[in-house]
Amino acid sequence: MTLKEIVALALQEDLGEGDHTSLATIPADATGKAGLLIKEEGVLAGVEVAREVFRQVDHDLEFTVFIGDGQKVKPGDVAFTVSGCSISILSGERLALNFMQRMSGIATATRQMTEQLKGLHTRLLDTRKTTPLLRALEKYAVKAGGGFNHRFGLYDMILIKDNHVDFAGGIKQAIEATHRYLNDKKLDLKIEIEVRNFAELDQVLETGGVDRILIDNFSVEELRTAVKRIGGRFRTEASGGITIDTVRAYAGTGVDFISVGALTHHIMSLDMSLKAVNNH
Repeated sequence: MTLKEIVALALQEDLGEGDHTSLATIPADATGKAGLLIKEEGVLAGVEVAREVFRQVDHDLEFTVFIGDGQKVKPGDVAFTVSGCSISILSGERLALNFMQRMSGIATATRQMTEQLKGLHTRLLDTRKTTPLLRALEKYAVKAGGGFNHRFGLYDMILIKDNHVDFAGGIKQAIEATHRYLNDKKLDLKIEIEVRNFAELDQVLETGGVDRILIDNFSVEELRTAVKRIGGRFRTEASGGITIDTVRAYAGTGVDFISVGALTHHIMSLDMSLKAVNNH
């Protein structure tokens, strides 16, 4: 789904047949100016989404950007201003804020975690644990915060997880069936497989045929042993309850990637508001 489509549906949900409060209280020809006021330290994301909101509400509105996505912000900063028809500004206010507060919260959480990885080669990944229909925006926010995107959906990579292994009858069977499927469908997709313990890891190492091994819910020392056992034969990824307090220790094992679902499903929105600007 494109940004234009997302915003159009969101406006339809919020505006319905019209912003009756603004239409009832404000003269139709009234004009004004408002600025996005930052009220909390963090990392900004979603400026272009806000621009699209106001563009769809009223293409005559003037949108001026002062701080771009991915930049650090602090209380008192003004990220952008929007000027023109007062009713139009108020009609797009809440939706623009909803998008930007959540996206900036994701970018902020991501930046905080990536800063723990300085000096190490490990990359921080998001997951598919996103708000339905808003995945593109939330994954964009992760990138704005300095993280990297894992697969976007079920269609652009093979990720054989525990349930796939169990339903397939085992690791060897799941990997072999995957290769048959990809050959039959003439698909060129990377293959990753999850392991839950060292016995499963050994089965993957014996079978081969994958690009990356997802090492799930291992302790730091267990992960260190697993990475050493893999010995660079495959790319490695760690997941499972890794937090900002533990991410550097996990990265210190030499693992290539760390995936954290909480980046998109367990964050606090960044505090900001759209305030009228007095030009007098």
